[in-house]
Amino acid sequence: MKHVVLLVLGMVLLVVGAQGGIRLLADHDNAGVLQWLPGGFAGQLGGFVVMTLVGVTLAARSGAHVRRSDPGQ
Repeated sequence: MKHVVLLVLGMVLLVVGAQGGIRLLADHDNAGVLQWLPGGFAGQLGGFVVMTLVGVTLAARSGAHVRRSDPGQ
């Protein structure tokens, strides 16, 4: 169950990070959830990239563990 929760959390981070990064590239003034982050455009874009990479890593590792431990397969 713990790995399913981590899988969902990873997917949420992936979606929020990717969507925020794309939105920031389209409109430099709209930083969304990372508006508080210092560093301007580069800092905020870096934050979204890190969020996306953490989401991908978390979802991939948790998804692999869920598939290994699934008794139905």
